[in-house]
Amino acid sequence: MLQGFRSDKDYRIAKSLLTELAQVQLCNTDLAIKSAQNYRALRKQGITIRKTIDCLIATYCIETKTPLLFSDRDFDPWIENLQLKDASVL
Repeated sequence: MLQGFRSDKDYRIAKSLLTELAQVQLCNTDLAIKSAQNYRALRKQGITIRKTIDCLIATYCIETKTPLLFSDRDFDPWIENLQLKDASVL
């Protein structure tokens, strides 16, 4: 998220705000394996996931039953096929 800021001032403000949020460990061996299984399940349906990090994020949210707030369509297959919850519709 922070890598997208052009202005140093905006970067510092965002960094300050983001570091106040709770942080979770995104991945461990079990989640990495489950992520690969999810990727393969989607691939078998003819869906190619472009980014490994999307697989990890989506799988984490599915496994922890955490709704995901997102603004791109990359996570749509996860919602449609693997029970990822969309936080924007809750």
